[in-house]
Amino acid sequence: MKIHALRILASLAIACGLLDAQQTRAAAGPAKAAFVFGGVGYLHRWSMNHQHEFTPEGQEDLEKWSDMITINVYPEAHDGEALATKANAVLENYKSHEGKVLRTSSVPRTPKQPAEHFIAVVFGRPNFIEVAFARFKLVDGLGCSIVYSHRIYGEKIGDQMSAWLKNNAAQMERALMEWNEMPSPGSFDRDLPRKGGLPSEGKASGQ
Repeated sequence: MKIHALRILASLAIACGLLDAQQTRAAAGPAKAAFVFGGVGYLHRWSMNHQHEFTPEGQEDLEKWSDMITINVYPEAHDGEALATKANAVLENYKSHEGKVLRTSSVPRTPKQPAEHFIAVVFGRPNFIEVAFARFKLVDGLGCSIVYSHRIYGEKIGDQMSAWLKNNAAQMERALMEWNEMPSPGSFDRDLPRKGGLPSEGKASGQ
């Protein structure tokens, strides 16, 4: 009888512990967005070395997402020349991953702001098409790229992506190039937890 009673007490303790944990999670509420882009909050999903991936709420699955922002930090790039070198290297990397370059441009240097660079590229894969808009800039004296990517899944979806680009490409480029609310890239490398495994599955852009 004593053993039976102990088992009941242990079961009750475990049940209470689980209930407390559930209540704690509920009280904590939803995860806080790392930043807002285009009116949408993006949550941190994955980091490794100097690469960080963020997706909106409801797009936790890195094997099947629709919208993603990837921030790459280049610790060795501290001036405009080094940043341009990185942008050119990424452009060649996009091409090596069978990317079709849609547009490239640069914002000239001013007395107050170093030059910036922009690349738009689309990748076709058997089960999805991905478009990436990449902005290269110096933030707090540190080179980085901010890449907004959009995917459409399925087969024979070229017309869908063409329509999306027609309706959204200019707007997304403008939003990306005007976005000034990104936290310091140094804080990403310092504060974001590193997560095991691979980044976004089959990421076409090869970041």
